[in-house]
Amino acid sequence: MRPWIHLDTANVPGDKTQLKLMQRGDEFSIMLGTNELMNSRLSGSEEALATLRADRIGNRIKARVLIGGLGMGFTLRAAQARFGPDSELVVAELVPEIIAWARGPLSPVFGTCLDDPRVKIVNDDVGKVIAARKAAYDVILLDVDNGPDGVSRAQNDKLYGLKSLRTSFDALRPGGVLAVWSAHPSEPFTKRLAAAGFAVEEVKVRARSGGRGARHVIWVGKKPS
Repeated sequence: MRPWIHLDTANVPGDKTQLKLMQRGDEFSIMLGTNELMNSRLSGSEEALATLRADRIGNRIKARVLIGGLGMGFTLRAAQARFGPDSELVVAELVPEIIAWARGPLSPVFGTCLDDPRVKIVNDDVGKVIAARKAAYDVILLDVDNGPDGVSRAQNDKLYGLKSLRTSFDALRPGGVLAVWSAHPSEPFTKRLAAAGFAVEEVKVRARSGGRGARHVIWVGKKPS
């Protein structure tokens, strides 16, 4: 078996956390210590994050979508396939190295998706982007850390707290949808979504496309029309 090669290290702003980009043949992995945050061969649940949301809002004209976390671009590419040519896809990514990796060592994974004129990459904390404007988005997709029980950044906990969820509620247009990816279920988080005003649906999806791999969770919170 081929060994993993350490390609680069990223320091998470405002934290002591370090992420490592690893490669083995044509497989890539982003690691936090010995914990794998994402892998180029495990894209099913991240793709479902965008697909489920597009299905929930219908064919809105000029849909404005905010994606929290660039990662390996799985959610972005699924959103590109599901939302129309008049949509706007804003990706907020805190770690500048991850943005650089997308056009560098991870370019075989990303392809040309970042050249799409609908896509805007913002190097900022998605929580700040959400709080900056009210009634600005039709869809907010959060693929940050490992979900509400994140491991890579303590500040991410605030993103999933009741106050922040209410901020996300305010940032959505009527009938808009907040979707949150997680590696694990969390009953307290489900209750917080409901307390923030969302109609909540919890969907279990597989890590691999085709219904294989570990089970992950996507919460769908819909704002009343």
